[in-house]
Amino acid sequence: MTIAATHGPNTLFDRFAKLNWGIITILIALAFVGVLMHFSVSSGAWTDMPLTHGIRFAAMMSVVIIAAMFLDARFWLAIAYPLYGLALLLLVGVELVGETRMGAQRWLDLGPVSLQPSEIMKVGIVLALARYYHQLDARRTGTVLWIVPPFLMIVAPVALVMHQPDLGTALMILFAGVCIMFLGGLLWRIIAAGAIVAVGGAIFAYTSVLHDYQRDRVNVFLGITDDPLGAGYHVLQSKIAIGSAGLFGRGYLQGTQSQLDFLPEKHTDFIFTMIVEEFGLLGGVLVLGLFGALMGLTMQVALRARSMFGKLAAGGVAATLACYVFINTAMVIGLVPVVGIPLPMISFGGTAMFTLLACYAIVLSIDLHRDQHGARGWLW
Repeated sequence: MTIAATHGPNTLFDRFAKLNWGIITILIALAFVGVLMHFSVSSGAWTDMPLTHGIRFAAMMSVVIIAAMFLDARFWLAIAYPLYGLALLLLVGVELVGETRMGAQRWLDLGPVSLQPSEIMKVGIVLALARYYHQLDARRTGTVLWIVPPFLMIVAPVALVMHQPDLGTALMILFAGVCIMFLGGLLWRIIAAGAIVAVGGAIFAYTSVLHDYQRDRVNVFLGITDDPLGAGYHVLQSKIAIGSAGLFGRGYLQGTQSQLDFLPEKHTDFIFTMIVEEFGLLGGVLVLGLFGALMGLTMQVALRARSMFGKLAAGGVAATLACYVFINTAMVIGLVPVVGIPLPMISFGGTAMFTLLACYAIVLSIDLHRDQHGARGWLW
């Protein structure tokens, strides 16, 4: 099944005007929050982190807008399988010749560029599964035989990423993949059977797959062990900061746990803690409200798209965003173990920002060309 072209915005001005400016505005607002928080992390200095964060976002956002204007859903459909295959090969390459940093083998050193293939896979898995279900007859979506290919497409990268080890990214790939399978028409009885298998797999992973430091974090989360100066230190300091913030917070640049460096990784994984400490419960709710609005607009794009590929690709992006936000915010308040997932658009670092903005280039493109519809045929 292919995506047939229909008449859409013709001139560049038309395309620019018809972009989803609600999504773009929220992305800009989230990036602005990131700049403010990195200014605080830098103790009131504009150099380094806040300036880098802002310039990086502006450059990437410009590319996203240009890509959305010039590339329609047929392009993303065409590269779906090649991108997934490339990402999978790069993950295998990490296993063979990957660079080890901080005890994890996650990067490929390509001369002047250091690449983390698992980030490419976050985009690749969404596009590949969206294309698979776009081409699949709706009557076959619930049959066991046709569930095997997407299952293998998910399991292969998850296993490779788990071995690096990178539990957080593996969970994100798994969650996005399962969400697309569900949106594609997966039957409830198969979902229930999969949940049972997942519980068994989690127990096996805990006993035989997880590294010692990962198992220590799980033990602290479950209350099996108490290690306030070791595996439990990050969450303990985060809870102190959040618990002392109150409704309005301690004030901008006035957070004690963050400004006095008690809070680890405050510019990346625990930046939401810093937001709540300085701006209180209201500040935290406002940021979550922005993410909620972004998810809602993304699902609106999925509902309006006429092609199954467009619907599932946008739905997969919404699932990826939800996974980012849920794991990060739940992690900093101790609801899930610490797994090292940043808060997208706000945490410092180009990797997560690149991944999410690449996803939203797809969403904006699908929304701009939403009237493209499906046509039968296996090649396009």
